[in-house]
Amino acid sequence: MRNIYALNEYEVLRSDRCDTCGVCVKQCGYGVHYFDENHRLCVDEMKCVNCQRCVVFCHAHALKIIRNRNEMHHNDYWSERECKEIYKQATQSGILLSSMGSSQKQKCYFDHLMLNASQVTNPSIDPLREPMETKVFLGKKTRDVSRDENGKLILKDEPYLKLDVPILFSAMSLGAISYPAHKSILEAAKECNTYYNAGEGGLHPDFFKDKEHVIVQVASGRFGIEKKVLDACAAVEIKIGQGAKPGIGGHLPSNKNTEIVAKTRMIQQGSEAISPAPHHDIYSIEDLHQLVMLIKEATHYTKPVIVKVAAVHNISAITSGIARSGADIICIDGYRGGSGAAPTRIRDHVGIPIELAIASVDERLREEGLRDQVSLIASGGIRNSADVVKAIALGADAVSIGTAALVALGCHLCQNCHSGICNWGIATQREDLCARLNPQIGKQALVNLIRSWTYEIREIMGGMGINSIESLKGNRLMLAAVDLNEKECEILKVRYAGE
Repeated sequence: MRNIYALNEYEVLRSDRCDTCGVCVKQCGYGVHYFDENHRLCVDEMKCVNCQRCVVFCHAHALKIIRNRNEMHHNDYWSERECKEIYKQATQSGILLSSMGSSQKQKCYFDHLMLNASQVTNPSIDPLREPMETKVFLGKKTRDVSRDENGKLILKDEPYLKLDVPILFSAMSLGAISYPAHKSILEAAKECNTYYNAGEGGLHPDFFKDKEHVIVQVASGRFGIEKKVLDACAAVEIKIGQGAKPGIGGHLPSNKNTEIVAKTRMIQQGSEAISPAPHHDIYSIEDLHQLVMLIKEATHYTKPVIVKVAAVHNISAITSGIARSGADIICIDGYRGGSGAAPTRIRDHVGIPIELAIASVDERLREEGLRDQVSLIASGGIRNSADVVKAIALGADAVSIGTAALVALGCHLCQNCHSGICNWGIATQREDLCARLNPQIGKQALVNLIRSWTYEIREIMGGMGINSIESLKGNRLMLAAVDLNEKECEILKVRYAGE
């Protein structure tokens, strides 16, 4: 049924500078721009998602896209967005899907935390002239020290990940994003000496040779998981949940399940790829322990095992159990995490901010003497280097970035990834659109981003008088709260600014 109530969300404005060259027609995969039978250049604004591709490539600078200036009757409770979503469901009869994280206006705690700086008694450090350690080791820390008969130390080496910077790339499956996007991220991870996460879609054979920088994911659907894939990685991640849709499984629409995706996932081409909400072999911490040990046994105890969970209200108790399961690393994904396809209501109303989650988890694990047993990765809504520093000061060992990485590749956050059309060649499997993303150019963009953040992290740490990430980890004395209430400060374990 056609949505007779809907209005176009955007207006496409074309000035008289337009010379009807047709570049906008070629660049738009949605068919917004087209020539009619009289070769007049026309626009179907109902199809526009404001990806900005036509605006960027218009050599005459004749195009602008703005929000529809038409306004519905104002109502503080029944907003225009709520009404439009009701119109959509009234005509289509299905759940609403969204992409690329929540656009709801919520408090961002990173923006209410200010960083400390050294002055007279604790001088700052010049990162250009003095060593500044940004290396991070993720995994269990050796606690028991013993000596042999000759008095030499006997250290039990636990498997770990070594990063030159405290930043990893988040899990995004082949299918959710394109092969060129995966290639760009992997190549950038290699150059920056960090890690690329293949997501729940298995690992493409082209990437087996780069196993020193690859993390593979075991999700509830077990897509693409076999012994040779477990051998072709540096770490294995068990995905229990993700921030954009806690308690919900994975979903790849059939139109994105192309031949290359189907072969990698080992499923039938063109079928819906659905991971169930729960792992049907995990219903307790004991069950999780069995899976962790199974993976360790299969990989000969040479690779750390990560458990990824969404940030929810009882996250500190959950991670306490995970730390006892034998996992080496816990990845906590806050509610601002992105997804290629998430139910809108789940995305906007389930989960908690990563700032509150990581602070409460770090505190709980320290209280129980478990903090050295696992490393913590904070994920979900990391936008810049200051967010990285604040997340580590709240208790994370490192952070992972997904949306920021895609933005560096050219994503304009049109939040339409689930459609399978992406004019920038990122969240699509259409060959003509995928060809628009050059992996070498994409790689360099990501390398530039990571290097820029690294320079800024060193500058911030130097200003604090701190010369290593390890000294920053969980150091909440380096944070001060602004415009937060007493309870929020208590959870974050930070003092109010000026105290």
